[in-house]
Amino acid sequence: MQATVGDRLHVHSRIVDAPDRTGEVVEVRGADGAPPYLVRFDDGQEKLMYPGSDCTVDKASG
Repeated sequence: MQATVGDRLHVHSRIVDAPDRTGEVVEVRGADGAPPYLVRFDDGQEKLMYPGSDCTVDKASG
């Protein structure tokens, strides 16, 4: 998985009826776009993420 600042991280829920989470990648700490990523979620929380198979990266347009 590779991301750049401004991309959106989409965490797919593994629990029935639980919402997915999305957030903006605000910092890439790995080499060449690799994890970990500092992500600011839509609810304002920031977390350091090592995304797993339940996550996808939506590239920023531009």
